[in-house]
Amino acid sequence: MSTALITGITGQDGAYLARLLLEKDYHVVGAFRRASMVSTARLDALGITDEVELVPFDLTDHGNMRRTIARAEPEEVYNLAAQSFVGVSFEQPVTTGEITGVGVVRLLEAIREENPRIKFYQASTSEMFGKAPAPQNEETPFYPRSPYAASKLYAHWTTVNYRESYGMHASSGILFNHESELRGVEFVTRKITHSVARIKHGLQNELKLGNLESKRDWGYAKEYVEAMWMMLQMPDPDDYVIATGETHSVRDFVEAAFEAAGLDWEKHVTTDPAFLRPAEVDVLLGDVSKAKNKLGWEPKTSFEDLVGLMVEADMRRAAFEAKHGRESAGIL
Repeated sequence: MSTALITGITGQDGAYLARLLLEKDYHVVGAFRRASMVSTARLDALGITDEVELVPFDLTDHGNMRRTIARAEPEEVYNLAAQSFVGVSFEQPVTTGEITGVGVVRLLEAIREENPRIKFYQASTSEMFGKAPAPQNEETPFYPRSPYAASKLYAHWTTVNYRESYGMHASSGILFNHESELRGVEFVTRKITHSVARIKHGLQNELKLGNLESKRDWGYAKEYVEAMWMMLQMPDPDDYVIATGETHSVRDFVEAAFEAAGLDWEKHVTTDPAFLRPAEVDVLLGDVSKAKNKLGWEPKTSFEDLVGLMVEADMRRAAFEAKHGRESAGIL
């Protein structure tokens, strides 16, 4: 039985990846940041909490990382942990850099010191492209537009450096936006579907958003974690863009979500300057040709179906809240 260590196990991608690896008979060690309360809600929703070995893990503590790796003895490490909110990174740029950027250096160094034969996956992001013209692929020059994107870019190039300098099997997935029923309400897509469901059930009346014209390449997170695993099964490490090859605006997402609920979005949506970023990323559109050709991976869920899945899940949650006067303990 192979062992995989997943950092950020309690997040959307961590939960889906954990389930995928468990289905492939891995022993999964899930690393989480210690806090007063640890939320396993996503793992609970997928029914896998008891199958995962949970361990506290801190991307600012090199010694903790090295001891965890020594105890777990993983064949594969998937680094999904980060300060992952673009908006927050403008308010907390130093913390974002420390965790999302420098934390990856500490982790790679811990792996190199303990066992450089461990295969490593780094969660890079399409936000690194920023202002670069679309479509974007593995050869497109990066142009980050936020402290989050700049931190991710540092981590990305560090991963390349460890691969080339030490011969480590270190790969990066440059994932474009990927959503699901497990997405946090801090992200605009889930904010939209969550609000749509609550409006439908009379729990709120208005949805405030920022730039409706920003365009993103949105896919289904459950499919994207399959690409992560595929990268580490390749004989040679490399970097891959994972995307759908289609772009839609925030306005498109709003229209699709409200339509799925049978509502007129223009009666409920307003724009609020408070939700605008100091520097905007206008268009992200991924060219997934390399992943299709080398990994044999391609997206299966359409934009409309993705929005529908998220709205359906939030409608169930909102129905529970309307009936019982409190939110459901379950996520799905």
